[in-house]
Amino acid sequence: MARLFGTDGVRGEAGVHLTARMAFDLGIASAKILTKSYDKPAILIGMDTRISCEMLAAALTAGICSVGVDVYNAGVVPTPAVAYLVRKYGFSAGIMVSASHNSFGDNGIKFYNGQGYKLSDDIEDEIEAILGANVEQATGANIGRVYESDTAVVDYAEFLKSTTKADLSGLKIALDCANGATYIAAPHMFGLLGADIDVIANMPDGVNINDNCGSTHVDALADHAKNGNFDLGFAFDGDGDRCFAIDENGDVLDGDMIMSIIGKHWKKKGLLAKDTIVATVMSNLGFFKDVEAAGVNAVQAKVGDRYVLEKMMADGYSLGGEQSGHIICLNHHTTGDGLLAAIVLASIVKETGKTLSQLNTMQKMPQVLRNAKIANNMKDSVLANEAVKAEIATVEAKYDGNGRVLIRPSGTEPLVRVMIEGNDIDEITADAVRLAQMMEDIAK
Repeated sequence: MARLFGTDGVRGEAGVHLTARMAFDLGIASAKILTKSYDKPAILIGMDTRISCEMLAAALTAGICSVGVDVYNAGVVPTPAVAYLVRKYGFSAGIMVSASHNSFGDNGIKFYNGQGYKLSDDIEDEIEAILGANVEQATGANIGRVYESDTAVVDYAEFLKSTTKADLSGLKIALDCANGATYIAAPHMFGLLGADIDVIANMPDGVNINDNCGSTHVDALADHAKNGNFDLGFAFDGDGDRCFAIDENGDVLDGDMIMSIIGKHWKKKGLLAKDTIVATVMSNLGFFKDVEAAGVNAVQAKVGDRYVLEKMMADGYSLGGEQSGHIICLNHHTTGDGLLAAIVLASIVKETGKTLSQLNTMQKMPQVLRNAKIANNMKDSVLANEAVKAEIATVEAKYDGNGRVLIRPSGTEPLVRVMIEGNDIDEITADAVRLAQMMEDIAK
């Protein structure tokens, strides 16, 4: 049986793969596992703006309360806010209902422990092992209660202000909130720090989250900002744990570029632990060349911000992230945080007096990503197919020394990702398309 948990919690089509019944069972199982060392257990729940969030949060709440654990409802907040508020108020755990960058029809359930960190594989396995089991129910006065947490956004904003000590006055900043979890928090935060802001995609209706907006459609922000004379801009994803930036010319900066700028600046100021950034195997070769030229080391972790964080904590690093825009500033927070990364980057622009285009020295090597649509239960067999393995080896040999090939099953979607880097965009595109199509054909 396939593992329920992916690289970022449990995710699937709401009402189909991720049902209210499953959320109820996850509420029971997570409450039993995550609160067993607490005398007065309580779990915080936050959500993004998609239409299914209230249904799933209600089901989670019912499950949690049924085994005698209280629930505090934070409402619509960014995922990193849940991680912070768990620590601030001493909750036993935190849960975020969100499918991040996915379209509104999908949803997900992410878990944080009482220290504000994502769960280890072992803890997820414990939860999964008792999912749907006949767990003893609370009765009478022992049934859990539900409380509203009305200050979640304000508390989170005050935390970001205090930990960064940022002053963004004098900067004109464009924001794209993806009609998602940052639609209240981002304008409030940047206004609190003194920036002159202009906001788009901040009117969620339950179905327009990530719809031609946000970090997966950053061109919307770039187009909006072209005639606005902005210093820079930020596009967040649906749950606010990652961001892309645009410079004063409207050119897009991805997570690699953001990490490079922050890392090099922190090195100069003595803030970059061990002069090292933790990236992933998906980071562009141009990133590694750029930071190494500045005397910054770069190490690789598996794809997934949880694996980046594990590497950072194990080896004592302070900065890491992914090309997709997850940036972890461990000297400020326990998890990837799009708002935090945006504030840090904007602060560097303010402090140095340089434009974002001047700070961004990374030369990105041409990179193509194609997704092969393959059911989760077919991924292993397709990748083990001898014809597929032979074709991958042939392509790898072609780019040896002048690029690379990376084949990676998605941890959150029924996809196998084909990424190729090389000097000739037409050639790498053709190879990526051919490999993806070959795998799809074999999976049929």
